[in-house]
Amino acid sequence: MARVRKTTHSRKTGVRKTGTRNTARRRASTTRKTPSRRTAPKRWSQRVTRESDALDLERGVFKLKDPRKIAASLKRSAEHSSRRKTGAYRSALSMLTFYINRAGKTLPKTQRARLERAKVELRRAFGKE
Repeated sequence: MARVRKTTHSRKTGVRKTGTRNTARRRASTTRKTPSRRTAPKRWSQRVTRESDALDLERGVFKLKDPRKIAASLKRSAEHSSRRKTGAYRSALSMLTFYINRAGKTLPKTQRARLERAKVELRRAFGKE
């Protein structure tokens, strides 16, 4: 059986390659397979919030309706945390900013506005205003 040469074009280099049809099949069997989805953590940002050295947060702190309560909870957590590496204000503000940034476009506008007001309340609570 005669092998048929197949010409392919590389997008990265812009160079044409010639090879046989069998090379793709051969290459596929020798390449490493990617790990299954189950082994990789599904929500890395959730794990960071839970296990990071920043703060020991109260459960559901970002779901609270009152920005003052959110700020008070973050302040309390930051001041009592033994895991933080920087000052209490910086840790609390960074965790709040991290949550807002990771939520991205999926965060409802009302909740985003509430969390932005919590930043102002946090500054006020720490006397940074």
